[in-house]
Amino acid sequence: MNVIADLCIVPLGVGVSVSTYVAACERVLVEAGLEVKLHAYGTNIEGEWDTVFAAIRRCHEVVHAMGAPRITTTLKFGTRTDREQHMADKVASVRAKLGDPQS
Repeated sequence: MNVIADLCIVPLGVGVSVSTYVAACERVLVEAGLEVKLHAYGTNIEGEWDTVFAAIRRCHEVVHAMGAPRITTTLKFGTRTDREQHMADKVASVRAKLGDPQS
Protein backbone atom coordinates (compact mmCIF):
# COMPACT_ATOMS: atom_id res chain seq x y z
CA MET A 1 0.00 0.00 0.00
CA ASN A 2 1.30 3.45 -0.94
CA VAL A 3 1.44 6.09 1.81
CA ILE A 4 2.08 9.81 1.85
CA ALA A 5 3.53 11.05 5.14
CA ASP A 6 4.64 14.29 6.75
CA LEU A 7 7.51 13.69 9.18
CA CYS A 8 9.12 16.05 11.67
CA ILE A 9 11.89 14.58 13.81
CA VAL A 10 13.30 16.81 16.54
CA PRO A 11 16.32 15.59 18.51
CA LEU A 12 16.36 16.81 22.11
CA GLY A 13 19.40 17.49 24.24
CA VAL A 14 21.65 18.40 21.30
CA GLY A 15 21.54 22.19 21.36
CA VAL A 16 19.58 24.72 19.36
CA SER A 17 20.59 23.84 15.79
CA VAL A 18 19.33 20.47 14.53
CA SER A 19 20.12 20.75 10.81
CA THR A 20 22.92 18.15 11.00
CA TYR A 21 20.42 15.62 12.35
CA VAL A 22 17.78 16.57 9.80
CA ALA A 23 20.34 16.12 7.01
CA ALA A 24 21.24 12.66 8.33
CA CYS A 25 17.58 11.65 8.32
CA GLU A 26 17.10 13.04 4.80
CA ARG A 27 19.97 10.82 3.65
CA VAL A 28 18.26 7.78 5.20
CA LEU A 29 15.01 8.55 3.39
CA VAL A 30 16.70 9.09 0.01
CA GLU A 31 18.84 5.95 0.40
CA ALA A 32 15.61 4.01 1.06
CA GLY A 33 14.47 5.04 -2.42
CA LEU A 34 11.60 7.19 -1.20
CA GLU A 35 10.18 10.29 -2.84
CA VAL A 36 10.94 13.13 -0.39
CA LYS A 37 10.32 16.86 -0.25
CA LEU A 38 12.01 18.80 2.53
CA HIS A 39 10.12 21.82 3.85
CA ALA A 40 10.74 24.31 6.65
CA TYR A 41 9.24 22.18 9.43
CA GLY A 42 9.63 18.63 8.20
CA THR A 43 9.68 16.33 5.20
CA ASN A 44 6.94 14.95 2.98
CA ILE A 45 7.56 11.30 2.12
CA GLU A 46 5.91 9.04 -0.42
CA GLY A 47 6.40 5.33 -0.89
CA GLU A 48 5.38 1.80 -0.01
CA TRP A 49 4.06 1.52 3.57
CA ASP A 50 6.73 -0.89 4.87
CA THR A 51 9.57 1.05 3.25
CA VAL A 52 8.37 4.39 4.64
CA PHE A 53 7.96 3.17 8.20
CA ALA A 54 11.22 1.19 8.14
CA ALA A 55 13.01 4.37 7.01
CA ILE A 56 11.40 6.42 9.80
CA ARG A 57 12.63 3.84 12.32
CA ARG A 58 16.08 4.03 10.72
CA CYS A 59 16.00 7.84 11.08
CA HIS A 60 15.47 7.41 14.81
CA GLU A 61 18.31 4.89 15.02
CA VAL A 62 20.71 7.17 13.12
CA VAL A 63 19.83 10.30 15.10
CA HIS A 64 20.23 8.44 18.40
CA ALA A 65 23.58 7.07 17.18
CA MET A 66 24.66 10.66 16.51
CA GLY A 67 24.26 11.38 20.21
CA ALA A 68 20.68 12.58 20.62
CA PRO A 69 19.46 11.14 23.91
CA ARG A 70 15.80 11.89 23.10
CA ILE A 71 13.75 12.42 19.96
CA THR A 72 10.26 13.76 19.57
CA THR A 73 8.52 13.02 16.29
CA THR A 74 5.37 14.31 14.69
CA LEU A 75 3.98 12.10 11.96
CA LYS A 76 0.91 12.59 9.80
CA PHE A 77 0.13 10.10 7.07
CA GLY A 78 -2.61 9.05 4.72
CA THR A 79 -3.50 6.29 2.32
CA ARG A 80 -6.06 5.87 -0.46
CA THR A 81 -7.63 2.77 -1.91
CA ASP A 82 -10.00 4.42 -4.39
CA ARG A 83 -7.24 5.64 -6.71
CA GLU A 84 -3.51 6.22 -6.99
CA GLN A 85 -2.41 9.65 -5.79
CA HIS A 86 1.02 11.20 -5.38
CA MET A 87 2.33 14.22 -3.46
CA ALA A 88 2.64 16.25 -6.65
CA ASP A 89 -1.00 15.50 -7.54
CA LYS A 90 -2.22 16.97 -4.26
CA VAL A 91 -0.21 20.17 -4.71
CA ALA A 92 -1.22 20.53 -8.38
CA SER A 93 -4.89 20.21 -7.45
CA VAL A 94 -4.71 23.16 -5.06
CA ARG A 95 -2.59 25.24 -7.45
CA ALA A 96 -5.12 24.68 -10.23
CA LYS A 97 -7.88 25.98 -7.99
CA LEU A 98 -5.77 29.06 -7.29
CA GLY A 99 -5.33 29.68 -11.01
CA ASP A 100 -1.60 29.05 -10.79
CA PRO A 101 -0.15 28.64 -14.30
CA GLN A 102 2.42 26.13 -12.94
CA SER A 103 -0.32 23.64 -12.06
